Amino acid sequence: MADPRTKTLGETLRRHGVSRRGFLKFCTATASMMALPPSMVPAVAAALDKASRPSVIWLSFQECTGCTESLTRSHSPTLESLIFDHISLDYHHTLQVASGHAAEKAREEAMHANHGNYLVVVDGSIPLGNPGYSTTAGVSNLQTLEETVAGAAAVIAVGTCAAFGGLPKAYPNPTGAVAVRDIVHDKPVINVSGCPPIPMVITGVLAHYLTFGTLPQLDQYGRPMNFYGTSIHDRCYRRPFYDKGLFADTFDDEGARKGWCLYKLGCKGPMTYNACATAKWNEGTSWPVESGHGCLGCSEPNFWDAGGFYNALSIPVGEVSRSVSYAAAAGLAVGAAAAGLNSRAKAKAKKNHGTVTVDDLEKKS
Repeated sequence: MADPRTKTLGETLRRHGVSRRGFLKFCTATASMMALPPSMVPAVAAALDKASRPSVIWLSFQECTGCTESLTRSHSPTLESLIFDHISLDYHHTLQVASGHAAEKAREEAMHANHGNYLVVVDGSIPLGNPGYSTTAGVSNLQTLEETVAGAAAVIAVGTCAAFGGLPKAYPNPTGAVAVRDIVHDKPVINVSGCPPIPMVITGVLAHYLTFGTLPQLDQYGRPMNFYGTSIHDRCYRRPFYDKGLFADTFDDEGARKGWCLYKLGCKGPMTYNACATAKWNEGTSWPVESGHGCLGCSEPNFWDAGGFYNALSIPVGEVSRSVSYAAAAGLAVGAAAAGLNSRAKAKAKKNHGTVTVDDLEKKS
């Protein structure tokens, strides 16, 4: 019997009953998620169809298992389930059946069989203060990380603990916790921060890697721009209230009941970059701000020590209100002009470029 790791993603999906149409829908969603134009969908489909299932070794260090919990609660059918059902997840403390020596043997065999090509996913920070703070099979996290990363193609630091040190690194940092990037310097490292991170972001990185053989464009903190390129504040549905200077003063006042901005209650949306407002949580049902709680800034470095969860940002609300009133007026003028051009722009784009649909792709297949 052929080694299932050698099968392409396309072969594996078809073996599991995924139709050609379903696969093309998946590729269309993948291209959209990666901010690619519709014209790139055929290229994504061709690349994913032929892509080999990558070997993935998932290492868990100083963490709470929240990142894994987030991933396993992805709803179906989604990119999360399609990708993670069909990669070769060869080692994962929480999800693997094997334990003890058998588990460590599986990791070593995956490293040997896929040397230079496997991906390492890390969640949790690495303690440097004392190797005994966190070990697996008597081996320190630092030693396990260095040994496993040596033959990897790239490393994905999942969650704020792995990306920036997270809670373990918060003052006074008793374990001497550090992030993956503080240790790994000779391999590409991509940070998927969040406490926990959004499952779609993890799989979006994998989809990009499978399609192009490279990691996506990263921001200054090593995060994929597709997901961390815009602030929570700019995508928030409460933003119009912020622009009008309408803020909730307590969690149960009239402003809170009317859905006004939570800036005064410590919302860190203006300085936090993530896709929570668009991707949402629990099958796209809601996200913290929509449920009435301000953003904690959990995808940013040092968010545990950033002045308190319920303290407003340093710019006084009065000054913010005055400054945004001018910005809002300018925005209205720009918006009015843009509205006048919008219909003509759409018509021109449709005439010159058109759109690519699943039906079009099926006809070309």
